[in-house]
Amino acid sequence: MYLPTHFKHDQLDDLVELIQQYPLATVVMTAADGTLEVNHLPLEYEMQQGGFGVLRGHIAKANPMFEILNQSAHVYVIFQAEDAYISPNWYEGKQEHHRVVPTWNYRVVHVKGEILKLDDDKYLRGVLARLTRMHEANQPMPWKMGDAPNDFIAEQLEKIVAIEIDIQSMIGKFKVSQNRSAVDVINVAKALERSNAEMAESIKKFYPMK
Repeated sequence: MYLPTHFKHDQLDDLVELIQQYPLATVVMTAADGTLEVNHLPLEYEMQQGGFGVLRGHIAKANPMFEILNQSAHVYVIFQAEDAYISPNWYEGKQEHHRVVPTWNYRVVHVKGEILKLDDDKYLRGVLARLTRMHEANQPMPWKMGDAPNDFIAEQLEKIVAIEIDIQSMIGKFKVSQNRSAVDVINVAKALERSNAEMAESIKKFYPMK
């Protein structure tokens, strides 16, 4: 990833927060023949002492990734948060010299790790139960696995397998106009308040105001 110093973000708490708020990950692996296999998977994060932590989820046994995991253990995972188009009309210089161009703001976390599949029914049920509780929490009547017939759940479990990723490295790219002046940043955040409140808040939070 191209990562200019002013966009680099390595505060672990902020990286973990992004992962937990935006858990749908882009998971990239290389097959034995050198081709790439790319999947989009919701993952849960767990901190572990002495490291970056682990990611857990599940995949279908019909997914090509299932066979790749017999051969390869390396994985690249991308989590993406809010993003926004930035118009040069919002820069102070637009009115003075017009030497400005559009850009795009975004926040991402890139993870490298070792991945394995676990053919363990109890482990798989635990992953599914936690993911379900997490994402059903805001529902008026949260769905739980026990709501479905036991034979139906058993049938579905036969089609999937748990995965676990031991995180080896984690880095963030928080591109929130750090290469612009404070005046430009104030203007950009104000312009985004109605159309993209999340990015407006991230700019205010992560831009290094003096």
